[in-house]
Amino acid sequence: MLSYVVRRILMMIPTLLGVAIITFFILRVVPGDIVEVKMRGDGAIVSVEAIEAERKRLGLDQPLGTQFVNWMTGLVTFDFGNSMWTGRPVIQEIAGRFALTFQTAILATLFAVLVAVPLGTVSALWRGSWIDYTMRLVTMGGLALPTFWVGLLLLMGLLWAFNWLPPLTFTPFFSDPMKNLSQLIWPAMVVGYRFASVLARLIRSSLLEILGEDFIRTARAKGASERRVIGLHALSNALLPAITVVGLEFAFLIGGLVVTEQVFNLNGLGKLFIQAIKNNDYTMIQGMVMMFAAIYVVANLVVDLLYAAIDPRVRYR
Repeated sequence: MLSYVVRRILMMIPTLLGVAIITFFILRVVPGDIVEVKMRGDGAIVSVEAIEAERKRLGLDQPLGTQFVNWMTGLVTFDFGNSMWTGRPVIQEIAGRFALTFQTAILATLFAVLVAVPLGTVSALWRGSWIDYTMRLVTMGGLALPTFWVGLLLLMGLLWAFNWLPPLTFTPFFSDPMKNLSQLIWPAMVVGYRFASVLARLIRSSLLEILGEDFIRTARAKGASERRVIGLHALSNALLPAITVVGLEFAFLIGGLVVTEQVFNLNGLGKLFIQAIKNNDYTMIQGMVMMFAAIYVVANLVVDLLYAAIDPRVRYR
């Protein structure tokens, strides 16, 4: 198992290297100049000499090859450089918002798993009943309704029933756990609703397929209890594809909460990423893309390890 983990970690290197190369050069091809946006964005009259001086200060006057080597050298030491817009280190800009987005993604994932696993299992076991049709209707709503619209409805309901609105500032969990959860539980539930809908339908379809397999009939013929057949034999196999969805969806949530953060007034990574794109902040975009790519490859590694932990066939191979 250790050698397998080492090989998978080494495989991450060419993946992240490819992401770094593509991101760096695509940003230089896309039209737009951060210096022009920064100094002339409000219609200010700035001399050409001042523009060139700012480009030189930011290192944009250097050849692309030199800029790329400097950036890659910084990546090796986890130095993503300074934001071309604010001048602050990219690591600090990301760290200030990472806790909010990461906690929201964790809460949404926990909500989705706790709701989807029993819902999908009950729906499969009572196939064709009113329970199954109700579950399919609820999950269809989660897939069809836009997340931001569900969030707005939830906010209107909270305002009408409890006179509650999202706070203007984020409270860290260890500073005030109750205030922190009261702020993040609602966006987590909104995002988790769609997540749970996808997961519940996947578990239902996987469980229905596995319940018709020969090893399930064999287990029942040997006298195993229905609870053991469902819990030990059927559900453990049905969860394998669900684990993949959970891992990739969690990684997606780290950078995919842009609209939800806007609705609930959360200053997270998604909002930071949109601002960086709007400002053509090359270093910020590059740093965030590399962070998202690293989260994806780590999530894939964790999913593969969970596969081996759940399915002995994978572990023995």
